[in-house]
Amino acid sequence: MGVFQDGLLRLSDMGVLDVIVPFILVFTIVFAVLQKTKVLGVGDDGKTPRKNFNAVIGLVMALGVIIPHVTGTYPYGADVVTIINNALPNVSAVLVAVVMMLLIIGVFGGEVNFAGTSVAGWAVMFAIAATVIIFGSAANWWNLPQWLDFLRDSDTQSLIIVVLVFAIIMYFVVGSDKPKKENEKSIFERFGDVMKSK
Repeated sequence: MGVFQDGLLRLSDMGVLDVIVPFILVFTIVFAVLQKTKVLGVGDDGKTPRKNFNAVIGLVMALGVIIPHVTGTYPYGADVVTIINNALPNVSAVLVAVVMMLLIIGVFGGEVNFAGTSVAGWAVMFAIAATVIIFGSAANWWNLPQWLDFLRDSDTQSLIIVVLVFAIIMYFVVGSDKPKKENEKSIFERFGDVMKSK
């Protein structure tokens, strides 16, 4: 075993994966959301969010996730840290697959701008479905019948994701070119408006 593998195993034994990584993740997400939404108000200048309040709330919420995991007080099957650690590799796999797809499109000279189109609507729906499926699987929410056990295999899941992504791309490439009325938007285009930049 190499030096890097040894070092990572030692970090894992020290609790980095069970304490530090989930703490940083939860704190960062909560802090970023509070900074963006300005729920706790703004400073004296009327524009900047109250960073100190947001940091304290983020710290408290991150500790609220980590401490029950360390003390073992989560109910069986409801440990948030375990769910996060089980879900993150699958989320990363989906992100890498999407980025690779966009790179391949870019290699052939395509400019990718889905905002406000029906593709964006599909992308939002895919992101919501993937998030629910990944975190639901990590939390053991789905009790699949025995004949569907093959769907738990990570190789099978990756294959299904790749096939779905390419099927959606092919649908939009060879889809119907039926002209639409002016100002008429499909439900997916309306859903895609979510992704429009300000």
